[in-house]
Amino acid sequence: MTKWVYTFGDGKADGRADMKNLLGGKGANLAEMSHLGLPVPPGFTITTEVCTYYYDHGKTYPDTLTGDVRAAVADVGAKVGAIFGDKDNPLLVSVRSGARASMPGMMDTVLNLGLNDETVAGLARQAGDERFAYDSYRRFIQMYSDVVLDVGHHHFEEILEIHKEEKGYTLDTELTTADLKALIVEYKAKVAAELGQPFPVDVNEQLWGAIGAVFGSWRNARAETYRRLNDIPESWGTAVNVQAMVFGNMGETSATGVAFTRNPSTGTAEIYGEYLINAQGEDVVAGIRTPQYLSKAARVAAGDTKPSMEESLPEVFTQLVEVFHTLERHYRDMQDIEFTVQRGKLWMLQTRSGKRTAKAALKIAVELAGEGLIDRETAILRVDPQMLDQLLHPTLDPKAPREILTRGLPASPGAASGIISFTADDTEKLAASGRKVILVRAETSPEDIHGMHAAQGILTSRGGMTSHAAVVARGMGRPCVSGAGALKIDANAQTMTVMGKVLKRGDVITIDGATGEVMLGEVPTVQPELSGDFSTLMGWADSVRRLKVRTNAETPLDAETARRFGAEGIGLCRTEHMFFEADRILAVREMILSAEKAGREAALAKLLPVQRGDFVKLFEIMAGLPVTIRLLDPPLHEFLPHTEAELAEVAAAAGVPVSVIKTRAHDLAEANPMLGHRGCRLGITYPEIYEMQARAIFEAAIEVGEKAGSTVTPEIMIPLVATKAELDILKDRIAIVAKAVAAEKGKDIPYLIGTMIELPRAALRGGEIAETAEFFSFGTNDLTQTTFGISRDDAAHFLDDYLRAGIFQKDPFVSIDEDGVGELVRIAAERGRKTREKLKLGICGEHGGDPASIAFCEKVGLDYVSCSPYRVPIARLAAAQAALHK
Repeated sequence: MTKWVYTFGDGKADGRADMKNLLGGKGANLAEMSHLGLPVPPGFTITTEVCTYYYDHGKTYPDTLTGDVRAAVADVGAKVGAIFGDKDNPLLVSVRSGARASMPGMMDTVLNLGLNDETVAGLARQAGDERFAYDSYRRFIQMYSDVVLDVGHHHFEEILEIHKEEKGYTLDTELTTADLKALIVEYKAKVAAELGQPFPVDVNEQLWGAIGAVFGSWRNARAETYRRLNDIPESWGTAVNVQAMVFGNMGETSATGVAFTRNPSTGTAEIYGEYLINAQGEDVVAGIRTPQYLSKAARVAAGDTKPSMEESLPEVFTQLVEVFHTLERHYRDMQDIEFTVQRGKLWMLQTRSGKRTAKAALKIAVELAGEGLIDRETAILRVDPQMLDQLLHPTLDPKAPREILTRGLPASPGAASGIISFTADDTEKLAASGRKVILVRAETSPEDIHGMHAAQGILTSRGGMTSHAAVVARGMGRPCVSGAGALKIDANAQTMTVMGKVLKRGDVITIDGATGEVMLGEVPTVQPELSGDFSTLMGWADSVRRLKVRTNAETPLDAETARRFGAEGIGLCRTEHMFFEADRILAVREMILSAEKAGREAALAKLLPVQRGDFVKLFEIMAGLPVTIRLLDPPLHEFLPHTEAELAEVAAAAGVPVSVIKTRAHDLAEANPMLGHRGCRLGITYPEIYEMQARAIFEAAIEVGEKAGSTVTPEIMIPLVATKAELDILKDRIAIVAKAVAAEKGKDIPYLIGTMIELPRAALRGGEIAETAEFFSFGTNDLTQTTFGISRDDAAHFLDDYLRAGIFQKDPFVSIDEDGVGELVRIAAERGRKTREKLKLGICGEHGGDPASIAFCEKVGLDYVSCSPYRVPIARLAAAQAALHK
């Protein structure tokens, strides 16, 4: 029979750390900590297979699960000496989610489950602390009502705030037992008013309600968004962990906290974390109270006066440090730990590999290798290539003037400027319109995930370094400043008040997640310095990767940036992008709109010297590295004049009436320009265009070669080829130009002629086309469009629906569709190399910077990938990981 429930605690467990697929990350690690002999409250895990069953069978459970859970609850009670639902000696449990991939804050949790009017009295007698018992009951009603009964927590927050205001209280800890009892009556009345039925008192009903809520939360909106952003399949499901409660809210010798075995922002090997005396875990991660530092050193460095855990609970702190060392050495990675101290006894509630910034990931990987805990290959595999994006963009210019409004906690490094927005929905809307936005909140919640993703940075007035805002921002690579307590945020009025200034929605601020500073206006930035751990790890990566990494670039700035990031040449120079500048666009329009060859040649004569100058700069920057130049491939509508002024300007330059230009523009208009008169079709119709570009390339190659005393070998790429005949005709034309330039300059010109494979027919006829082509570069943007029959520009209208429905697992324009588009790439590669054994193969679409697509390129045996300059380091690391996995 299928085993649906696995127990843990008391130094033993049914599961192990390598059972994450079945037990989820939390359940597997609770089992592993139990085996390690660490103090873990006993409990049990309901497997991810139950989640799958739940959704496959109309939200019902396997027949034997009820009995399995009943037995497991009894086992937990026996281990702690309590009975679930007993009015004198009640067992209380927590019910938490636990997917195999960490999804902090995305799914639901219920604490203190098992309380009602009878068991709360028993808990009070058992603990000898009536206030603690009723505080736990008050928390349970609020959390259970929100998570299970769908009575929003704001109802209870409002009741609580009104009560505190009436009593003159500032902190929740000032509430007396009488206050808590009164609040419980009000809370239950609110539930009855909202639902039309009372709050459930049967503890088994409570338990199954919570279990159902956790499974249900696997498909809530914020979890779906998080999975989509982090490529987590819905089919994985979540486990449910039911665990005996331990209490951090039992007075001044009790506490709760979150800790990392190393600093998750910088990677430094130091005690990093926060705790709260007399609190429960949700108080820390939700940012309801600003927590205190674990170590004295961290407290002193921050200038905080509240005692650290090292000072207030020194014996427990010493135990915690020992646990840090045990877990890090066992898992051989930085750990993110949740713990509770109940009346001086330490309990471990969770451990997992901690989310970290890119800077920290590099430092931790390099240092763990240096410490001998992992080898270099493991270090390479430990760093998510996508995270490197955090390091590659500008940071604040240290010399730039700045008006500091306030300081908070440096929760996630990086700097960002943008307009203020106070809601996640508004942030998403503003970002979609092209605005840079800073999301400003008192504290974020999991419902804000979409706004946090859309924002440039996040600023909160409450919460610590391990609050929801901080953890999620670090995982996303967004700068974050949390706990900026001087901010007074009025979300309804859309204002933020600080230092006597009132800022409103739309005002510009800058945040620095490395220092915690919040500044007025936009502060200039500087380019990053890529050395130290980055340089070390990238050196290790370069030593094991097989795939070369080139860049897509047509401007000197892009080419120089890419070289600085380690590009090994240019894999795609889109020459049409060179023509959009104001001093060139007129000549291009004149060329396109000319009905006669003589008119086109006159316009091309104006473009020849600027094209030659462009290529000279690129060849010089690449200094002998390969440069692949794609000849003109614009959908013509991109260049056609649209306004009356533009039409008049072209007419004047061409010396013809405006009416002639209008007629010609009308003749050239296309119903579907992306599939129209573009690419090699332009070269067939107007060969003089490609002849001009070929001349510019060859003349530039000779000029640069003579200056450098070396030979430049350009790679000329013919776009949008569907047949060998097209390529034959255009290759012959280019060869004629090469001979002419060689004769004029008295110097032979080596060059390669290849094509961009971006049509299914070209892929299928790869063997035939390779008779002429010396290289293939797969243009997977257009190959995806033509394979699916989907316009990349228009797909946004329905792509999300396809992703939600599971038709697409990933956006095919972001990560290559291996089954369809990938199969065409594989066919073209195999057939092409059968014809020409040394055929050079590369990819130059957006997929060239996507790690999953790079892994596919390694499997297929391509020679290189080409991507945008800022993705070059990502591609270098991803190529290394692909080689190691292979």
